[in-house]
Amino acid sequence: MLNDANFKSFKAVYVVCGRTDLRYGIDSLAALIENQYHMPIFVPNTLFLFCGRKANRIKGLLWEGDGFLMLYKRIEHGHFTWPRNSQDLRNISAEQFTWLMQGFSIDPPIQEATPKHSA
Repeated sequence: MLNDANFKSFKAVYVVCGRTDLRYGIDSLAALIENQYHMPIFVPNTLFLFCGRKANRIKGLLWEGDGFLMLYKRIEHGHFTWPRNSQDLRNISAEQFTWLMQGFSIDPPIQEATPKHSA
């Protein structure tokens, strides 16, 4: 489902960076978003994505206006390239969502640089 999801149907998609205990259910994941990141959880069609330690499984939490939908995806071969360097909550673009679902990093490998001096 996530591979075929139309990004336009989501108001926003957030990636919870770092590792999340995927044993958490709806209430624990919602509390994590509200308490740690101070984000409103009851915004219709807002998808929050979480990744566990192994990086071959993700959970999604989506408020549909009348209740939560929990998504769980486990890939059989390979892993997700999940941002592990911080405990941030990142709003991602449609392009980054596609990259993530295809196993690519959401961070471009080439970064802008400001040289300190010329050659």
